[in-house]
Amino acid sequence: MNNQTQTPKVMVVTGAGSGIGRAVARRAVAEGYNVVLAGRREPELAASVPGGPHALLVPTDVTQADAVAELFARAVERFGRVDVLFNNAGIFGPSGAVDEISLAGWNDTLAVNVTGSMLCAAQAVRTMKAQVPQGGRIINNGSISAHSPRPKSVAYTVSKHAISGLTKSLELDGRAFGISCGQIDIGNTATDIMAELDVETGALQANGSLLVEPTFPVDEAARTVLFMAGLPASATIGQLVVTAVGMPFVGRG
Repeated sequence: MNNQTQTPKVMVVTGAGSGIGRAVARRAVAEGYNVVLAGRREPELAASVPGGPHALLVPTDVTQADAVAELFARAVERFGRVDVLFNNAGIFGPSGAVDEISLAGWNDTLAVNVTGSMLCAAQAVRTMKAQVPQGGRIINNGSISAHSPRPKSVAYTVSKHAISGLTKSLELDGRAFGISCGQIDIGNTATDIMAELDVETGALQANGSLLVEPTFPVDEAARTVLFMAGLPASATIGQLVVTAVGMPFVGRG
């Protein structure tokens, strides 16, 4: 938990207009952080947290380098520094095997999930290197698909495997500057992206069957992210997996 007797830490949350990003932003504000909420649509951002001095809304397309640079510039202008980036913006992308999806769908998924995450991480690193005291923490939102895919999810699965590589590279290259990076891989928290998997009628399994899969409350995922964010600078979590109890992940495939 952020120590409110000290200057509040500053967290940038991408994809903050819905789902896990919204839950993390709300919990961060409640725990005393100054929070910069980034997302494509300002009305969704405005619905994420109550107005007040501890929240800054910045409509941002994370696939655009200029927009990401503006996001971090506004964060520093308002709060003076950036202590944590929750690199969360992402899309599930097209459903299909590699021979079934369009090039446009593939490109859109990688643009948001990989290039967007890279651009935000790059700007966070620049900011964290330049500030005094130097350093900070990046938490990438991966997925259990970074470990094992769902059927018909090639674009999303490839993008989340790429996030694992990004996380490890950021952790290695950030060491000299007091910048740590970890990854949270979440399975079946109750968000809109899970609705896209049609969990009410059944999600496609590796054997071709449909199965209604269990979910867990999104605030529990947010609580885990805030735990990672609140670690002392001397500690980091490289990768953490949190799933709904009983979901078909172990042994998937």
